[in-house]
Amino acid sequence: MRFFLGSSLLLLSSAAAYTPESTAQTDAVAAKSFETLKSAVADGTLKKGARHQRRLARVHHRKRGGPEGIVRYNHAPGFLITSAHAHDHNSADLSDAEKIDYIDAVRCLMTKPSITPPEVVPGARTRYDDFVATHMNLTRTIHMTGNFLTWHRYFVYTWEKALRDECGYKGYQPYWNWVKSSADPIHSPYMDGSPTSQGGNGVYAPHKCTPFVNNSTLCIPQGEGGGCVETGPYGVITANISATSPTFFPDDGDVPVGKMFSYSPRCLKRDISPWMTSQWLTDNHTMELFASPSHDIAVFQDLLQIDQPQGPICVHSAGHFTWNGDPGGDVYNSPGDPMFWLLHANVDRVWWMWQNQAPLERSFRIAGTRTMANEPPSANATLDDWLDMGFNGDRSPVREHVSTVGGPYCYVYA
Repeated sequence: MRFFLGSSLLLLSSAAAYTPESTAQTDAVAAKSFETLKSAVADGTLKKGARHQRRLARVHHRKRGGPEGIVRYNHAPGFLITSAHAHDHNSADLSDAEKIDYIDAVRCLMTKPSITPPEVVPGARTRYDDFVATHMNLTRTIHMTGNFLTWHRYFVYTWEKALRDECGYKGYQPYWNWVKSSADPIHSPYMDGSPTSQGGNGVYAPHKCTPFVNNSTLCIPQGEGGGCVETGPYGVITANISATSPTFFPDDGDVPVGKMFSYSPRCLKRDISPWMTSQWLTDNHTMELFASPSHDIAVFQDLLQIDQPQGPICVHSAGHFTWNGDPGGDVYNSPGDPMFWLLHANVDRVWWMWQNQAPLERSFRIAGTRTMANEPPSANATLDDWLDMGFNGDRSPVREHVSTVGGPYCYVYA
């Protein structure tokens, strides 16, 4: 199956005037990455590197007594780019029809029954909930870890596969180019509440600020929302699995925190934050991810998800807390907001951009331990660790997910 994260979901007219921000700098990085990857494919450099990694994997599994064929590559290993797999950078916009097709497939998963056994996750009612439950169950071993990037790449792939196989979706997973909407996310076509958006802001409800990932010293200023999302294609959806943290504080009471995985149906709430996007999701700020000439992925990951000069907020977390509220601002429950999938498609895109500045040197790099921020202390992650998709897909070794043109993948960003 061809997995191709297509272009950003943009630019419809909205009721309010909206002007997208320039993406010139990051677009230039993406264009360079695409050309560098093409060259590495054409001259066989990347294929040779992948063959070396395959030999290492076979040695590793022999030493551990495992099967040699456990690592699968497409045609040793499937590094092939044709016009069918590459996207024309100059025709990036999705049509209204393409946006509706994607939204219909997402809503389809929201109507199909859960396949997670009720004794495992009592709150799961739909196939959509199955993905939320998997993320919840693994949160402490897939964030600020050595597998953060590979796990989420595989997670989005598994999600798109479900859209295709179970709901007849023919398109590709769109990404949210957060730079475009950094000045005005509320009126952007991503979240303007139009039928082709990913839902609008919450209705205004007086509320306190939103705490940032249990950080008692930082609270996101209240905005124009706060209540239930009533506009756009997801205005009637519910978050079924109980909240794990009181991430949002409306004046009429906290979002109820229930027993882990329990059933607690409630509306989707948002308070979209230009305060967040205008500081941390700009073209200049995103460019910091690519500033270091080092091939050390630990530097890139820290800038992406842990350590920013401005403080505790990073690009990844700023994305989640752009819409914050419930469940988007809940670290465990965050896939319950449909914007999660567009956010993580773009996280994958910026990783792809970093990787393909130097494909051979960077494609097989991982760094970090197996537990969140190494709490509790754990061993370093390796390419032979397994990625778990719960009831949504097969377990698979990390090394199959380090390249978008190897393993089960065949896609590029261009």
